[in-house]
Amino acid sequence: MIRSMTAFARAEVRGDFGLIACEIRSVNHRYLEPGFRLPEALRDIEFPLRERLRQGLTRGKVDVQYRYEPADGTAATLALDKALAAQYVAAAIEIDQMAQHVAPLSTTDILRLPGVVKTRETDAAVLQAEALKLFDQALQQFVAMREREGLELARLIEERLAATVAETEKVRARMPQIMTYYRERLLNRLVDIRGELNSERLEQEMILFAQKIDVAEELDRLTAHIAEIRRVLKEAGAVGRRLDFLMQELNREANTLGSKSVSADSSLSSVELKVLIEQMREQIQNIE
Repeated sequence: MIRSMTAFARAEVRGDFGLIACEIRSVNHRYLEPGFRLPEALRDIEFPLRERLRQGLTRGKVDVQYRYEPADGTAATLALDKALAAQYVAAAIEIDQMAQHVAPLSTTDILRLPGVVKTRETDAAVLQAEALKLFDQALQQFVAMREREGLELARLIEERLAATVAETEKVRARMPQIMTYYRERLLNRLVDIRGELNSERLEQEMILFAQKIDVAEELDRLTAHIAEIRRVLKEAGAVGRRLDFLMQELNREANTLGSKSVSADSSLSSVELKVLIEQMREQIQNIE
């Protein structure tokens, strides 16, 4: 099943720790390019988040954003490191004895010193475990949305493939008539110079002309490419690049068909084929 590269998912969880919300969104990109916006309390989980993302996705510019709101009254409490504070005071007294002009430390000064007052936050391990579990939920929703959009993209591509097949068969059905018409036309144009050409040379010219305007090989390749596209659309995993390559091959055959065209109908079919191929190519740019 093919998947789109554009999707959005959001999940949140509440607990004693407060609220955690996770959003995942993505747009088209040739490779997988993840970006994370995490609150300070969840900075340590960026690496496992990247690993989970790589396991679930292969292409797309993916933005992951977390929001964390600690629960009121339980988010943090202050703890005094008495031993460290005592060391600061002892050091200040010793310095004061060495230099009488140093002003004594006030209580406020001591509380401002690094490490004296610490913030006891919600258990980091619990918070991070909940955040990772939440990401798994959001990623599951995200992938499901990509798959739903992928089904719609496959349907749109299949519609244009059917139109491409119809246009190809139209050209194939007209080719015998076109070949006969232009063979007779060429013969009439050679009447004036028939005396200058022997029958063998004339036959060679007819063969060369027939080969020049014969598009059976291009039609066969178009048919083969279409069959391959339909097969790839049923595969799982990342197939966007392969489909994009097949679009290039389809376009190459359509261009050759146009260059060999000797009738207005064939030229119009070539143009129509290129329009259909371009429409498919635009949709395929969204496929993972």
